[in-house]
Amino acid sequence: MDTAVLTVPVGGLLSVLQVRDAIDSDWRLPGTFVHEGERLASAVLRSLSDKAGVTGLAPTQLHVFDDPSRDSRGWVMSVAHLDVVPFSALSSSLDSSRARLVPVDTATGMVHGHDDIVAFAVDSLRAAYAGTPDPRGLLPEVFTMTELRHVHEAVRGERLLPDSFRRAMLPLLVDTGSRATAGPGKPATRYRRA
Repeated sequence: MDTAVLTVPVGGLLSVLQVRDAIDSDWRLPGTFVHEGERLASAVLRSLSDKAGVTGLAPTQLHVFDDPSRDSRGWVMSVAHLDVVPFSALSSSLDSSRARLVPVDTATGMVHGHDDIVAFAVDSLRAAYAGTPDPRGLLPEVFTMTELRHVHEAVRGERLLPDSFRRAMLPLLVDTGSRATAGPGKPATRYRRA
């Protein structure tokens, strides 16, 4: 059982949580074997806490990876899980001595088929964000159009035209009537999800 935890650091790229293996020091996804009598959801939370020092998440099942050649230890299936969380949910509890956030494009070469799990998780997240403002709550409840576009650019892995993005998103947002005054220029309108 392995977990892909995805986030977008402030001004950064879509990133995944990796942990350092205690035996060979390789970086990989947090994962574990399920103990006898343990529920799968409990094993997921245990692995995140024990291996990354991260608590308070709520991963959901993503996909079963059952390629017999995915794990050098033998035929080991993985019920992969996914959680997409705001950066603040990880930055406050992450144990940097054994865990790190890495842009998904550079999180490659992992053992046990973890690259495939990350690719599947990213595809799932990109599908969720296609035409929807912020379905996984990467932003606070109130945000500017620029902040929303930056999150979409990070998730999609590409630059977006500001005017086209604004036209697509405006019908799906509610103007809060407040303005963000930080930074130069005209104060930006703040929105929330409709």
